Parts: sequence; structure tokens; C-alpha cells
Amino acid sequence: MPATLHHRFDGPENAPVIVLGSPLGADGRVWDAVAPSLAATHRVLRFDTRGHGGSELPPGSPTMSDLAADVVALADRYGIERFTYAGISLAGALGLTLALDAPERLDRLVVCCGGAKLGEPPAWHERAALVRRDGVQAVAETVVGRWFTPEYAAREPGVAAETLAMLRACPAEGYASACDAIATFDVRARLAAVTAPTLVVAAERDPSTPVALSEEVAAGIPGARLVLVNDAAHLVIVEKADEVAEILVDFLSGA
Repeated sequence: MPATLHHRFDGPENAPVIVLGSPLGADGRVWDAVAPSLAATHRVLRFDTRGHGGSELPPGSPTMSDLAADVVALADRYGIERFTYAGISLAGALGLTLALDAPERLDRLVVCCGGAKLGEPPAWHERAALVRRDGVQAVAETVVGRWFTPEYAAREPGVAAETLAMLRACPAEGYASACDAIATFDVRARLAAVTAPTLVVAAERDPSTPVALSEEVAAGIPGARLVLVNDAAHLVIVEKADEVAEILVDFLSGA
């Protein structure tokens, strides 16, 4: 059963819709610096993944298809038949799943710092077990250390601190259940079936989802375009917000 997702809208009510998804442990605020540029021409819908932020967490272990179904249910709630979807990290995997499970709903797809498979299942199950036992604080500092380049974190300590606080506030079971969903996610053999026009955005210094994973996605999806953002780590939508906004605006305009 789909989860009820916490969400917010920005931009003109009658404009085309773009849905924005966030990384594991984060919520829609990570898009704060990018959303205004998109809202100039689009109705921007940000959501928190189930068990994250203000979103509910139904019982059971969700799959990536369950997370994608949550987004479809949210769109249905507002009568949104078609939309562009942009997701980073976990939400990029969600986007690929959405493109395969509900291709009739997507106008365009953006996969940012994602992959068709993310790591190995034992590592995700181990992280889930750690978080269930000790809370998200057990992994928060290490994770955020991989989300920004050291130079950016030193230059913008306030942003790094706010991001760390956001991650620490993530409910443990929401984080852990998403880890379990990532563990079972693998669409490498199905990439050729993605029909939505697709943009893949990679960050040059991303240790969490290395550029090679984005290259694999772009190579596997017919007609997909790959853009590399230099001197940025995993949370490129924050570290290089202006550049990412420009890339997305160009893609949305058909450039």
C-alpha cells in the first residue's frame, strides 16, 4: 500500500510538473537552491521518501518499486497524469524504477549521482542493522563527509552542519528500510527498456556513486545524455546548485 508522502509545491499552478526526489537520509530541503530556477517555468513538487522527513512509513520492507508507487500515488492525488522526474542518489534509483514500472507517467527523467545498481546487498543490510541498533547518528558524519568535497565543507561549514543535522533527524527505521530497498535494486539488465528522454548527471569527485555508475546508466538507456559536473562530490545539487539548475533548465527546455 502506498505511503502518504510529505511534500510541497512551488511555481505556477498550471505549469508542467517536475517531481524532485532526495538522497537516502535527506528530505526535500536539499533542493532548496535549485528549485527556484525550476519553478520559473514548472510546477515543482518535492517529496520526502517514505520514512524520511514528514512522510509516513507503512509496516514491512519496501522495495524500490514500492517507493516508486508512492510517487505515482502522490501524483494521482493531485490529478497529475504526466510529469518530469529528477532524483539524486536513492531517488535516482527510484526514478529508474519509475521509468520502468510506469513509463506512461514520465515526460522526462533525470538521474543525478545514481546508478542501475548501488553497491552490494550485504553492505546495505549491515548498514541497516547498524542504524536500527544505534540510530542514524552512527553513520551520519561519515555519510556527510562523502557528500561534499573537503574544500566546500571548509568554505560552507554552515551548509555542512545543516545537512548533518538533517541526516541525524532522519527516523532510524525509515533510513534502514530504504537501505534494504537499495540492497535489492538492480536494473542493469533493463536499462534499454527506459523510453523517457533521460539526462544523467554525474559529479566528478563523488565517492558514493562514482562517475562510472552514471556512465553505465547513460550507455544503457537509448538516447540518454550524460553531463559531468567538475569539482563536486555526491550532493552536487547543493555544492554546485547554480550549475545543476542551469543543466536542468536546459534539459527541460529541450536544449
